[in-house]
Amino acid sequence: MTSFREMWDTAVSKPFAKFAWFLVAYTIFIIVWGAFVRATGSGAGCGSHWPTCNGDIIHRPQQIETIIEMTHRYTSMFLGFFSIAQIILAWRLFPQGHIMRKAVLVAFGFTVFEGLLGAGLVIFELVAYNTSSTRALVVGLHLVNTLLLLGAYVLVAWWASGGSTFSLRQNPRLTRMLGLAFAGLLLVSAFGAITALGNTLFPAGSLAEGIAQDFDPNSHFAVRLRVWHPVIAILTSVYLVVIMFNVDGLRQEGMARQLSNGLVAIIGLQLVGGFLNVVLLAPVTMQLWHLITADVMWVLLICYTAVVLPQTAPAKSTEYANKAILKPSGD
Repeated sequence: MTSFREMWDTAVSKPFAKFAWFLVAYTIFIIVWGAFVRATGSGAGCGSHWPTCNGDIIHRPQQIETIIEMTHRYTSMFLGFFSIAQIILAWRLFPQGHIMRKAVLVAFGFTVFEGLLGAGLVIFELVAYNTSSTRALVVGLHLVNTLLLLGAYVLVAWWASGGSTFSLRQNPRLTRMLGLAFAGLLLVSAFGAITALGNTLFPAGSLAEGIAQDFDPNSHFAVRLRVWHPVIAILTSVYLVVIMFNVDGLRQEGMARQLSNGLVAIIGLQLVGGFLNVVLLAPVTMQLWHLITADVMWVLLICYTAVVLPQTAPAKSTEYANKAILKPSGD
């Protein structure tokens, strides 16, 4: 297929595909709101209680921090409900053994694990202004898992939209190259999460003071790691751009070209956002924008990989459409 339109026309159920893409957008919202919780020090808004808030099942918030934390909990809870609904729909729409059934279960598994990580942060009080090394490590793991979670929902949406499955064996060279790119982005994200935590816990009064903190051996390790985040980010960005435009098999037309152009554009926005974060001393709005563009880049790279490493067998067969419970909608 050479265009998204052609791919979309082969979707088993367009309502299911739209719901899947809604979950992708909703997941990004939850990830960004979680960063807002951390940036505003609202993680302790419900105390160390979970799943209750300050010991109450239905809590009447008295502080803005409690409202922010409760919003994050409720929206995360709804993601779990949406994920269960997606599983039920997938079981009705796709036959036994279809990859979609496995994909929705994987997405749900990451959703549950994400909830457990969030609960652990609250119960063990690794929130608000806790400066322990344990918190920094868990925060890095937390963001890596959110990307894996987001990736699972992206694949569900991609296959629901008529996208073909991809093979990691048909072109080992490209698989290794793209695998390194994914590993680089995960590493950048983990360092970015720790860097953002350092900015929240140990804010600098000026750019010069911030740079001095980075190289001070007595600084918290989350602060000393800040210098490595832009280095790894730049190296990963350059690597991505180079392989997309210089490796045979990646210079394709149609969707691959559109996605690669989108990736290059979002990489540029990421680098600009990162620079502004450093110069402006990481204001909350810039931190959130930086995270949004990182999530979008992750989504585009997954779709790009699915296009350039296709499997011959598509993710659906026309016979499945006749078995669909949800009737396909118009474009």
